[in-house]
Amino acid sequence: QVQPVESGGGLVQPGGSLRLSCAASGIMFSAYSMGWYRQAPGKQREWVGGISTHGQINYADSVKGRFTISRDNTKKTMYLQMNSLKPEDTALYYCKLQNSFTTRDYWGQGTQVTVSS
Repeated sequence: QVQPVESGGGLVQPGGSLRLSCAASGIMFSAYSMGWYRQAPGKQREWVGGISTHGQINYADSVKGRFTISRDNTKKTMYLQMNSLKPEDTALYYCKLQNSFTTRDYWGQGTQVTVSS
């Protein structure tokens, strides 16, 4: 069973930075496209950005220029570097892996990010 595990969340002041990680062991990591999503209280889950198996990266307009996605296939980990954080970035952040052969999705349990002074 593929089980992504997120880490790195926490409480940060506005303007601060955090780096989230999403690790998944026991799989051919390079064969999975990956994405970050977030869900704030009372709101629907929204897409933050994603990285393909070939390294192509896309971002939601709300985070473009502030967030950076990367992946390290040797460590089987994806990262989300978040800079210039705003209170509206507060949410539970999830990673999703998609098998490029079967297109099946696998979700992590999420890591909480709170931006507050």
